[in-house]
Amino acid sequence: MAKEILSEISSICQVKLPVGETLNIRRNRLSPSDEARNSGKRIGIVTGIHGDELEGQYVCYEVIRRIREHPEHLAGIVDVYPAMNPMGIDSITRGIPGFDLDMNRIFPGSEDGAMTEYVAHKIIEELSGADLVVDIHASNIYLTEIPQIRINELSKDELVPLACHMNVDFVWVHAASTVLESTLAYSLNSTGTPTLVVEAGVGMRITKAYCEQLADGLMNTMKMLGIWQGETRSVREPIVDDRADGVVFFNAPRAGIFVPEAKHWTELAEGDTVGNIVNPLTGEVLSEITTPEKGILFTIREYPVVDEGSLVGRLLKV
Repeated sequence: MAKEILSEISSICQVKLPVGETLNIRRNRLSPSDEARNSGKRIGIVTGIHGDELEGQYVCYEVIRRIREHPEHLAGIVDVYPAMNPMGIDSITRGIPGFDLDMNRIFPGSEDGAMTEYVAHKIIEELSGADLVVDIHASNIYLTEIPQIRINELSKDELVPLACHMNVDFVWVHAASTVLESTLAYSLNSTGTPTLVVEAGVGMRITKAYCEQLADGLMNTMKMLGIWQGETRSVREPIVDDRADGVVFFNAPRAGIFVPEAKHWTELAEGDTVGNIVNPLTGEVLSEITTPEKGILFTIREYPVVDEGSLVGRLLKV
């Protein structure tokens, strides 16, 4: 007889709102029903901090589905948080509606602070002490990202080995900056809870292939941590880049309509065309965007309307 799992859905934070509404952040905790099988290891799968990033919704579903399909292989605790910003998801708003705040810029928060700071504090309190937290993001509605993990250089020694189990294509180790100090990942990493930030896909959409790729990576990582004992699919070895100048940014020199010419996640030679900015009124090509050197295109513009300076792509130098 297959062994069962415990699935406990509970609130980690409830805050009263105007007009009788309640902000309610919920967690589904999956654990073995037999305590003797529980290794005590814990992973937190977090998504929905930005309400317009929905790729993580399918990842949460897929991980839970796989665990339920083979409950006998669960050997630790899997905490799933599909909607850290439930009001943002409900309204398809990146930030917290009514407060004009990016939720990922208010951590670690404060127990005695304003409502948003209190919520951030409760989230940190909830996740602290996990063996690993994976914070899943999508891009915004303007850009498509290949599945990747972004790591602050201050945490690279601990996090890069973990990231290599996650089945992403690219691990981008980037320089520290002031704004990162107010993110969930920075706050947790700086206090001893290892946290990986995943970026994949595009805003307001679900890219099923990317989500299943990430679910494969999560199952593989859980096995490495001793939380999962079942079979896992083979994972790819990511490109890891920690060069200060390893990434080239392409910005639009003119306003217009961006039409991509290069395929996403392909290697381009120096001088290859990434895309053209065109004028639909006159039929002119206003600007041709080309690569200054050889590299792999890992970010590409999804939303075609651009202003001068708009980001249209990123190239990983090779």
